[in-house]
Amino acid sequence: MSVKAGTRTSRILNILLKTIGAILIAIMLFLAIVYTVNLISNKSEQSKIEPYGQLVPVDGKNMNVLIQGQGEETVVLLPGYGTSAPGLDFKSLIEELVPFYKVVVIEPFGYGLSDLTKKERSTENIVSEIHEALQVLNIDRYILMAHSISGIYGLDYVNKYENEVSAFVGLDSSVPTIRERKIESSEIRIINLIKKSGLVRLQMKLSADPIAELPFDDKTKGQMRMINHKNMYNPTQLNEAEMMFSNFKGAENLSFPKNLPLIFFVQANHPVADRWLPAHEEQVKDSVHGKVVTFEEDHYLYRTKAKEITENFRAFMDEVK
Repeated sequence: MSVKAGTRTSRILNILLKTIGAILIAIMLFLAIVYTVNLISNKSEQSKIEPYGQLVPVDGKNMNVLIQGQGEETVVLLPGYGTSAPGLDFKSLIEELVPFYKVVVIEPFGYGLSDLTKKERSTENIVSEIHEALQVLNIDRYILMAHSISGIYGLDYVNKYENEVSAFVGLDSSVPTIRERKIESSEIRIINLIKKSGLVRLQMKLSADPIAELPFDDKTKGQMRMINHKNMYNPTQLNEAEMMFSNFKGAENLSFPKNLPLIFFVQANHPVADRWLPAHEEQVKDSVHGKVVTFEEDHYLYRTKAKEITENFRAFMDEVK
């Protein structure tokens, strides 16, 4: 190789190394900016989140519970997995229920304004904590109304505290036979790293805003966004995701008490599971008072069908009395 050719090769290599170095520096600078913006935003938003409900001492921590209405009967609402602010998300349904019932929205640890916990998110622990909250509030007779994953927790709950629950209402509630896939610890660690980096906030900023289309006022939406940033992929919820497979498996042999009034509000056409409706029908088949009502809606049907849910629910309760 001639000296001239060698010089040209060295020059190209030098340019290539500088280019790669510049790209790496740009990436590191970008990540540093994303991380810093996320830290500043988290601190700023924390001071803007307005309290709602009341903090109830449970297992040495604080669980947020929203109570509205003065009805003689009590409805206890339990959220689906990852619902950022249950006390706000259930707003439409609460407004329809409160003229007739006392409504209690439980925000489990890791949700809404409740504390985080390092305690394993097994069905046993979650159910025990919900029950403790109700005991502290002196609520000992109630209707359990559960969305999504809380259908699994609720199934365990009504078997443990059958004498306290007067009816169970499923809001497109999960069924043990349609199990979630197992999430590995390695996946949880990656998600946790991404959350800490601030990339989750960036992704949410660049994606379509799911809160924008909700039937709430702008102030409520703003609060939900901030609480969503606070709670999404927090350690407590990530542990719940990791435990989900075993929690479903543990509920496979459970069934609802035969004499417990049982009504499910279910989306008619599940986008993934064609067994969704039959599985709910299977759950009510042996009930003395069992019913399935379908809606042409998505998984969060309580947001848009609150009035219809309340009307059907009240009519059902009148029938079983």
